Amino acid sequence: MKTSIVIVVDHHLLAQALSDLIQEFETYEVRYVAENGRDLIRYLGRGTLPDMVLLDISMPDMDGYETAKYLKERHPAIKVLALSMRDRGESSTRSYLPKGNRPADLREALDHLRTKNDRYSEFMTNRIIRSLNGAAKGIPLEYYHFSERERTFLKMACSDMTYAEIADKMCVSARTVDGYREAIFQKMQVKSRVGMAMTAVRWGLVKL
Repeated sequence: MKTSIVIVVDHHLLAQALSDLIQEFETYEVRYVAENGRDLIRYLGRGTLPDMVLLDISMPDMDGYETAKYLKERHPAIKVLALSMRDRGESSTRSYLPKGNRPADLREALDHLRTKNDRYSEFMTNRIIRSLNGAAKGIPLEYYHFSERERTFLKMACSDMTYAEIADKMCVSARTVDGYREAIFQKMQVKSRVGMAMTAVRWGLVKL
């Protein structure tokens, strides 16, 4: 039987990328994607509880810390894996996974939490330290040699705006926006909008 997961991330593009990625793991299935803690609570109220919750720490309305506390008090059997670039100290989550980690790291973290069921594992602690050290250095925008217009497009493309809306906002044609997109894809060595957004978030080029 597959381990069921609910994703709680307020950024739609990142949430969809995570869902698509996890669906490729043969031992896991995504039951629901919630926008925030209150949305998750409404889902849980239907009566079907997931095995795990993948929880973004930074969210409006009801953030990850409040949500994790609620889960610990009301549904202690649900395991929680928190997405965060930093540890804000003691919380109700059982593990942390920085957003910038690779797909293989996510799979390993899920497997570890599913089998070990511990709160602060040596595996996660070491993984976080290495990720934070790397994130502190980061990759500057200059590394990719983006033009000013490409930088503007990148920020908008990492939102819920359509390409047509981006073209209108930037006062350019759809063809010009296509040119920005293809140029960034080539410079970042990615093949999709999701890949572009996740790379931008990973290296701190765009803040969600």
